[in-house]
Amino acid sequence: MNTALRRDADEIVRTSLAAVLPDTAVQRALKDYAPGDGRTLLVAVGKAAWQMAKAALDTLGQVDDGVVITKYDHVKGELPGVRCYEAGHPVPDENSFNATKKALNLVQGLSAKDTVIFLLSGGGSALFELPLIPGDELQDITRQMLSSGADIVEMNRIRKRLSAVKGGRFALACEPAKVLSIVLSDILGDPLDSIASGPAYPDHSTCAEALAVVEKYHLQLSSEALALLAQETPKKLHNVETHINGSVRELCAAAAFAAEKLGYKPVYLTDQLSCEAREAGRFLANILRSHVADGKSLAFIAGGETVVHLTGKGLGGRNQELALAACEGIAGLPGAAVFSVGSDGTDGPTDAAGGYIDGESLSALRAAGLNLHSVLADNDAYHALKAIDGLIMTGPTGTNVNDVAVALLHAS
Repeated sequence: MNTALRRDADEIVRTSLAAVLPDTAVQRALKDYAPGDGRTLLVAVGKAAWQMAKAALDTLGQVDDGVVITKYDHVKGELPGVRCYEAGHPVPDENSFNATKKALNLVQGLSAKDTVIFLLSGGGSALFELPLIPGDELQDITRQMLSSGADIVEMNRIRKRLSAVKGGRFALACEPAKVLSIVLSDILGDPLDSIASGPAYPDHSTCAEALAVVEKYHLQLSSEALALLAQETPKKLHNVETHINGSVRELCAAAAFAAEKLGYKPVYLTDQLSCEAREAGRFLANILRSHVADGKSLAFIAGGETVVHLTGKGLGGRNQELALAACEGIAGLPGAAVFSVGSDGTDGPTDAAGGYIDGESLSALRAAGLNLHSVLADNDAYHALKAIDGLIMTGPTGTNVNDVAVALLHAS
């Protein structure tokens, strides 16, 4: 491993994630909030829910009551006046359903004088869920979509119509109270009706589009689920004020700033990366090969969210697979590295945030008795990267604004 490149990669990751923590943005969104005559309630949902709720409480001092629903191991302590729940992700579980019931019970019977501060971040589609079909069927449909390669927008078209809270239905449940929604975006382009399936935003998708997803990916749904897909979601909401709190654009800008401080010239590729993880990794490797003769230190930056089509039974995530897929393309190149991280700190069903490889990684894999193509075919990037010290471990970060991949080229 090129230890100097790895140090640079770790520094870019650290600096980038610190720049997109939700604290400052949540506090900024709430700085002018003045409680009225009614109650102020807080509902925070998503992977960054605990961090966002803490920032809100630091700003407001207190709320009358509140519920936080986040991923397992993401609650970092007690919050005054707020009940915290951990639940399943990326597949909703019974704890998701029970916690969502608590949130719905909290907002029942409110008046027009009351306000619900709704803090929303990525992961909410699984964590904030009360299905209109049996829970085990919803879990099965979610697993089908995850393994099919359906993108997040397509998945949300299905989820909204099978849920009592998605597609604007949570905001309806709060009426006539006002909902102040503060959103940490994890979807390209920041479509508010898709982030966590839009619990407090009018749904722009149609029944026809939802049914098209079923046909495209040959999903197996019961007749009850298919009937729900034919029922339209709310198209207008009159009690919601929404603020976008952060996005992948800020993450890319932070990565560029960090790389520049380390002496690299940042080259901004896109904040709309949306393709197969392996394709993205190979593309970044090709970019490095085409610039290796330039004699410049460069950092190519791409933000977004790739997908993985599961062909094996290994362990990994899209960021780890992206990095590993670049391994062959930069093999033997001194000063070349590719790394990719999920801003929430958890890549797929693993404890890693992402993966790192450089020009020495392919040789290291072979020395460990691993065949790159076999590893990729089995989707086992986690164990391969672990064997060569290529995992990027951050722990839960408290934010969630998609992923960032960086291809470094250090001039010798």
